[in-house]
Amino acid sequence: MLKIDTLPNVPRWAALGAHIVPLVTLPSGLWRIAQVAGLPVAEQFGRNGREVVVAVLLTLITEGLALLTLGLVRPWGEIAPRWLPLIGGRRVHTLAAVIPALLGVAALCTIGGWFTCSQAAGLIERVTQTPTQQVLLVVCYSPLLAWAPLLAATTVAYYRRRTMPCHDRLEGTD
Repeated sequence: MLKIDTLPNVPRWAALGAHIVPLVTLPSGLWRIAQVAGLPVAEQFGRNGREVVVAVLLTLITEGLALLTLGLVRPWGEIAPRWLPLIGGRRVHTLAAVIPALLGVAALCTIGGWFTCSQAAGLIERVTQTPTQQVLLVVCYSPLLAWAPLLAATTVAYYRRRTMPCHDRLEGTD
């Protein structure tokens, strides 16, 4: 059985969801890097340094934000790591994690809905040349649709765990 290192009172489903988030963002980042590297995943427009920087930065930012989901199930989501200036070693206020996470859920739902409803078909046709490239693009970007619900569920579990009375916390929930 897969052992996921989290706090003892984190529901297993929440820990699993938090650990899946960085994995659902990874294929799209790899696709972007492959595209700017010149691999035949899409039509090769004139690549310039700016496009490469944007693709790499977008991938790094996306993965960084996805990795923050782990804070909702790991100790550093409750007590800030000591190496952080000013807040290191202090308790993380529950709403300081929950509000940005829920704003992230809202942003992901908005972007995902807008893109899926109004942009996806046109972009797929503009960016790809072959049916294989189209399938690869869809396969790499479709997992992103799971990011918002996984983050929402993990955030709710974090909030419930952090706000329940201390005696209930000791029992743990699954």
